[in-house]
Amino acid sequence: MNPASPLPAQRFLTGITTSGTPHLGNYVGSIRPSVAASKGVGAESFYFLADYHALIKCDEPERIQRSTLEIAASWLAAGLDPERVTFYRQSDIPEIPELTWLLTCVTGKGMLNRAHAYKASVDKNEAAGNDPDSDVTAGLFMYPVLMGADILMFKAHKVPVGRDQIQHIEMARDMAQRFNHLYGEHLVLPEALIEESVATLPGLDGRKMSKSYDNTIPLFSSREQLKKLIAGIVTDSRAPGEAKEVEGSALFQIYQAFASEAETAAMRQAYADGIGWGDAKTRLFERIDQDIAPMREQYHALINDPAKIEAILLAGADKARRLATPLMRELRQAVGLRKLAAPAAPAGKQKAAKTSLASFKQYREADGQFYFKLLGSDGRLLLQSQGFAVPKEAALAIASLQQQGAAALKALEGKLQPVEGIGPGDIADALQQLLDASAGA
Repeated sequence: MNPASPLPAQRFLTGITTSGTPHLGNYVGSIRPSVAASKGVGAESFYFLADYHALIKCDEPERIQRSTLEIAASWLAAGLDPERVTFYRQSDIPEIPELTWLLTCVTGKGMLNRAHAYKASVDKNEAAGNDPDSDVTAGLFMYPVLMGADILMFKAHKVPVGRDQIQHIEMARDMAQRFNHLYGEHLVLPEALIEESVATLPGLDGRKMSKSYDNTIPLFSSREQLKKLIAGIVTDSRAPGEAKEVEGSALFQIYQAFASEAETAAMRQAYADGIGWGDAKTRLFERIDQDIAPMREQYHALINDPAKIEAILLAGADKARRLATPLMRELRQAVGLRKLAAPAAPAGKQKAAKTSLASFKQYREADGQFYFKLLGSDGRLLLQSQGFAVPKEAALAIASLQQQGAAALKALEGKLQPVEGIGPGDIADALQQLLDASAGA
């Protein structure tokens, strides 16, 4: 594909890690809205089973295989149409690990050091008095690069994620910028798509429904198991006839995620009128089963026909590789992995790279704080700030560096953190170049 030619439509991409059994929270928060979005017009949707990612979390081969089957069956039973979308298994696309390596070669270790999952593992080890990298695999450390390859491979414009995943999209953007800076405009910079309205369901104990808490309700439980699990949802001790609060009620929140506005209003009134918990749970069971029962039959038919799912995934992989193979051919050419008789890249591109300037980037992290960083003309991370409570403070710090150059570093000393392998001279040179460019403008 000519990198200058426009893409045909907005591309959306979603990955699902194959390390567990889908539950009601997955359905409400991811599967249902994604299936609905896939039926829209003017967009290309990519959905993949992230089985390479699963290897980071799980070392049980049978579990990964079973989870891949269950998740694929769940999406298809919920209405995902493989004819309308590109639905594939990550490990069926050999270009993804190849792109991961190309991105690895342009990604700074300092950026990966700040990845939330890696930092959490290091913090946990240090709190326990262990070596910071104890039990930390290279897979966990390199997770953001693999995720970057997943996204950049298909030139996705939008990636629907929760707020805890925004950092990974920012990292993918950084990787694409660095690659494009070195080798030309080949990769599309993705954007995180935050769905503020996406529901987060409480589990049986009132905490967020999560496999980690062992409080989930499997999406395709049998009718009998679903009824039994709902009966186990924790409620308070108020007796029938006593008014009940909907605020903080896990039972009500789950009901609301499946019910219409009119049904929700009726249940709210029933709470006020003192409905007994047994009756409320029966209503919840019937409302969920109303939606799930038709899908459950289709799900079990698919589970019992794994060859059919395999065929669907392989067809999806073939569709995906029609995009991945030519892109990797283009990228291999760009980085110099060429036939020996192939012409070299034009020298003008290399000269242009040498005259480019450093740049500041301001952003917000998952902790709510505002940060900025200075990237060199070659894409290297030169300077990283500490967190600022409000964006204006970060912007003022950037302005002082832009206007005063290295002279502003001392005043900001407490708000900056060192970057491994970067000396004061590197930072001063980059800031001076910005000053010179500003003076000559």
